[in-house]
Order: sequence, then C-alpha cells, then structure tokens
Amino acid sequence: MTHDFISLAIIGLIAAVAPFIANLIPKKPVPETVLLLAGGAVLGPHMVNVIWLDESVSLLSDLGCAMLFLLAGYEINPKTITGREGKRGLATWGITLALAFVAVHAFTGISANGLDGLAVTIALTTTAIGALMPILKERGLMGTRMGSSILSYGTWGELGPVIAMALLLSTRATWLTVAILAAFIVVAVLVARFGHRTARKEGPIRDILFAGRDTTSQTFVRLTMLLLIVLVAVSSLFDLDIVLGAFAAGFILRYIIPKDDEVLEKKLNSIGYGFLIPLFFVVSGARIDLTAVAAQPALLVGFIAMLVLIRAMPIFISMARDKDPEVAALGARNHAAVAVYCTTALPLIVAVTSVAVNGGAMDASTASVFVSAGALTMLIMPLVAQLMYKAAETRPVKWLEKE
Repeated sequence: MTHDFISLAIIGLIAAVAPFIANLIPKKPVPETVLLLAGGAVLGPHMVNVIWLDESVSLLSDLGCAMLFLLAGYEINPKTITGREGKRGLATWGITLALAFVAVHAFTGISANGLDGLAVTIALTTTAIGALMPILKERGLMGTRMGSSILSYGTWGELGPVIAMALLLSTRATWLTVAILAAFIVVAVLVARFGHRTARKEGPIRDILFAGRDTTSQTFVRLTMLLLIVLVAVSSLFDLDIVLGAFAAGFILRYIIPKDDEVLEKKLNSIGYGFLIPLFFVVSGARIDLTAVAAQPALLVGFIAMLVLIRAMPIFISMARDKDPEVAALGARNHAAVAVYCTTALPLIVAVTSVAVNGGAMDASTASVFVSAGALTMLIMPLVAQLMYKAAETRPVKWLEKE
C-alpha cells in the first residue's frame, strides 16, 4: 500500500509539472501528453524505478483510459461518423487494414495469420482519437471543417481496431464474438433510449436528477461514472477491450444530456484531465523499456514509417479525391495535415501488444518498441501536422453552425 501511494505521489508530481514545462517551451511544440509519457518512462520500473505498477495503480490507469474515451465519445457528433465523410472514413480504414495485412505478410518475419502478426496488423490501422482530443482542443480545431475531418477518419481508426481485436484476437468462435458485440450494441441503444426519456420526462426522477446536479449529491456526475464503470465492466466480462465500453458510454451520455450542457462537461473534464487521464499516460510511459527500444532502432523507425505509408497515405488520397466543395477547399496541405494527425497512435497499440504478450506470441521487449513508436507518434505527428496546417483555410462546419 505504501508503494502505491508513493507511485501516485510521483505520478501526481509529473502531471502537475508537465503543463509548466510545456508552456515554457517557445511556441509550445511538445504536447503535454508527450511529457507525461516521457516522465513515466524515465521514472518507471525500467529506469529510475520510483513508479511501481502495482494492481491498484494499474486499475486507476485503466479507469483513466476509460475516462479518456468517454470524453472522446461525448465530443463526437454521430453525424461525424455516420455522414458522408464518416462513411469514407470507414471505407478508408478497411483499405488500411488490407494494406497492413499485406505489408506484415510481405515485409516482416512474422506470419500475418499468427497472433503476433495480427496484433501488428491491427496496430498499423489505429488512430488515437481519444489522445488527440486534448491536442485538437488546445489548437482550436474542434468545430472547424478540418477538425471534423480528423474526427470522421480518426474515430474509425479507433472503433475499427477495437472491433478487429474482438474478432481476430479472441480465443472464442467468431460467431460468438459477433453475437456478443451485437448484444452489447443493443444494450447500449436501450440504455440510451431509456436515459433519454427519463431525463426529459416530467416526474420525481427528473426532479431529483436536476435538483441534485449542483449540490453535494452531484447526481449527473455519479450517474455518468456509474454508466462508465458498468459498461467497462461488461466489456471486460466478455473479453472486449474497455475502450468499446468507454466509447459507448460517451455516445450514450451525449444522447441523454441536454445540448450545450457546459456545466457537466466542465465537471467531467476536471475529473478526467485533472487526475485520471494524466495518470493513464504516465503509467503508459512507465511500461516502456527504453533500453529495449535502444537495442532495436530499426524496428522502431520501420514501424513509424509503415504507419505513415499504411495509415496516412490512404486518408490523404481519400480526401484529395473527395468532391465535396468544403473538403476540396481545405487544400492539399490541410489534407496532408488531417492524414498526419490520424497517424497518431498509442492506447490501442498498448492493448493489442498486451494481448500478444499475454498469449506468448510476442516478447515484452518487442512490445516496448511498438509502444514507444506509438508514443513517438504523439510527439512527431501533431508537430508535423501543425507545421502543415493553414489556419486561413479552415472554417466552422455547416452542421455545427445550424445547431
């Protein structure tokens, strides 16, 4: 227990210092997320060893990951992924998956059909849209045409790999996994409809909800955390990635809570970005073995290069061929910036490599290299995208203006 509190104190120190360091660097090129990962890697068990990854710290880290994706799901308007550009994002992710499968089969020494090969294949298709959210907010891209494109393509880069993990990395029969996923979706829809009606129907339940929202009862916050934990528990119970449950909780919350409820959003941001989410990134960094990474630099560089070719290029081509006037008006430079943003990857790389390591198909040192590559994309890709970005060409999305 003492170790746990010492670890949390060190993690809290890293989280508190990171904003100061980020803002002291001219033009703030390094996202706070990168500093959190770096702090965890240096002070974690593979180097200084003052952060111990005990069960309680790991549990809080998982809850931080879940909170990150709940807020991501809450931010994403369903039109972003079900609209015309969202459908292009889904199709592009499918192409990315096929390219990744071919690349792993043709250019690596591992079988694309093996557990380790499938893990690398899925990792090459990911976009860390949850981790990108704070960066997009910092740079004022949320609500712009460019921000909408990032969400349209990037969200499928998060949801697609989660579904692929369930189908391809599970030890269950495929038909059973499909049935479980379908049941999960049905439950999520029913919960959303029930919550939507309850929150709007006049009566004692609604009165209690709204009367206690700003008192010590904090009814909306408590119900939000209950929703998150229950859906994450259900995901874990059926061997689905917790990201799926967290995303579902975010979508449900968006459907239940009245529009423009900035009060609840601020409270959730305080809980998430104030404690749980920084903890998740520091712990993710602490799992990185920098000595193993230094021993395999070619694998590190090769994985990042494959991410760019397999994930970024199809998105750039899709946007360049899009006939929509608003998308075309962004120009090639911003098309490239969207593609580079969507090559940012981390949380799901941690998840897929963990499955391969636990299954005995990948050693921990190799997994550290892949996780480190994902961590480096958190630094490199947003920085490169920022250099490409032309602010004068972005504008608010029309469907947002109508709301």
